Amino acid sequence: MNRSAWAVDAVRALGTTTDIVTAGAVLGIGRTTAYQLARAGEFPVPVTRVGRRFVVGVPHLLRLIGATETPADNPPAR
Repeated sequence: MNRSAWAVDAVRALGTTTDIVTAGAVLGIGRTTAYQLARAGEFPVPVTRVGRRFVVGVPHLLRLIGATETPADNPPAR
């Protein structure tokens, strides 16, 4: 199985939230383990349960991987 690292720009491109499987992939965690950690309340970033789905905020992923929420060379418009 190819588990290549995610580029920061690719993580940012996910939008504001993502599913638990994608969040796990970003962190190098497999599907089954990601679900197990989420159910146990031990996923490395906060997880929100929406019905039967687990949703992860992309800003939490960015902080965990050491990236800022917006690119430093592209500050938000004022």
